[in-house]
Amino acid sequence: MMMTIGCFHAHYSNIALIEEALAPYEVELVHYVDPGLDRLKHDADFTEAVTHEKVSQTLQWIAHCHADAILVTCTLFAVVLEQVAQYVPVPVVGIDDPLLVEMQQNPGEYILAFTNPATIEGTMARVNQALQQKDGDGQRNGIEAVETEAALIPGTFELIMRGDKEGYLAAVSTGLLQLGEQYPDSTVVAAQLSMAPAAARVTANTGIAIYSPLASLAAYLEKNLSLAQR
Repeated sequence: MMMTIGCFHAHYSNIALIEEALAPYEVELVHYVDPGLDRLKHDADFTEAVTHEKVSQTLQWIAHCHADAILVTCTLFAVVLEQVAQYVPVPVVGIDDPLLVEMQQNPGEYILAFTNPATIEGTMARVNQALQQKDGDGQRNGIEAVETEAALIPGTFELIMRGDKEGYLAAVSTGLLQLGEQYPDSTVVAAQLSMAPAAARVTANTGIAIYSPLASLAAYLEKNLSLAQR
């Protein structure tokens, strides 16, 4: 029986990326796009409580619309998943969940690159919280051996928000390449899904490996949601 995944996006450009990544699987993808929080995030009275309420309501709505699972592709939305996902009647996966597993299993230095400054604080808090969680033996998942640092590629997020995908791809590719050259002994991560094509371009053109949210998403969903290949 085909699984239905409700995909919760902040921008329509993420739809094609998820469709392509999950094309090999027997899955129906139903997309829900809401750019509202991104438009409100700089308001003086904007707080995490606003994000919490909106994401909670939307996840409940997507679950109600016959989804078997939910994929949240926006890092701004994902920062409140720990608080709200437990109340949703279907599994909820954040776009950075595979990265969190990767970091727990492969200690080292990670540079998390962002284009959206509003997502940095919440994402880094989510990452650090995951690294501090204890495993079944009471160990701290090697947090002592993991170092994380955030880096903003400035002046880029507004490009994707106004639909300049080519300009965004070029600017983000340049920024990721510079970070890869600046931190040759670290794992550079494109922390947002919209950065995945730029990460792939840099890796293909230069051989400098840039980790992206799409790198292990399909394998992660196949394992955790029991997706079947076509």
